[in-house]
Amino acid sequence: MHIPIYQLALGTDFTRLQPELQDYFSLAPGSGHYGVGEGVFEVVGCRQSWLRPLLRLTSGEQAFFPEYGEGIPFRIENHAHLDPFGRSSLTARREIFFPATTRLFHDTTSYVDAGSRRGLVDYVGRYRRLATDLNLSVSREGRLRGVSEVSRLFLGPLRIPLPGVLDAKAYAEQWWEPREGSQGKHRIQVKVIQPQIGLVLVYAGHFDYRLEAYAGGITAPGYLPGAARPDHWERRV
Repeated sequence: MHIPIYQLALGTDFTRLQPELQDYFSLAPGSGHYGVGEGVFEVVGCRQSWLRPLLRLTSGEQAFFPEYGEGIPFRIENHAHLDPFGRSSLTARREIFFPATTRLFHDTTSYVDAGSRRGLVDYVGRYRRLATDLNLSVSREGRLRGVSEVSRLFLGPLRIPLPGVLDAKAYAEQWWEPREGSQGKHRIQVKVIQPQIGLVLVYAGHFDYRLEAYAGGITAPGYLPGAARPDHWERRV
């Protein structure tokens, strides 16, 4: 039986999450289901117009993007699986529907338990070239909070730790808002901040969430649909 990676990372604190969040983060490899969220970002993208040309250069990585908008619809798929190296993982594939283009943003979060390193490592983008450690906590209200810690780039055989002066940190919070809509909604807020630049990327919005069964009743723990697979897997941490 496979344990959801957020439960592995949080331990007993997992039960302090709002019940709706516990359901959201309970996907495990081999369950035969994946999660689908559909909603609206009140704000999403890069607010600083002078920074957008630089982000346009990296948009092919499908991690950062130059657009900014308000009231932008989006869709997310969550797939729990074992990665090619046997690590319990959760791959998220996001589609953000800007008026002029649709941007993809995907990542794989893996639970690592090797030597002195134990916890979640997030591999970002279609080539998984950027990796960062995630530090999780649960607020008094039962919200999930996450902060990205030390990041590194993988360029071919090179593993390049990013110094603090260059590194950008992501601050995320997710919760259930029972007073929103007729039955309540999931809410998420993420800010990516670089010390020298300031706010690089922001997204905040609400969404509905459901589970769907894989076609053909597939329950193999290592299964990941083709559209959610990265162009490259990264084993290094």
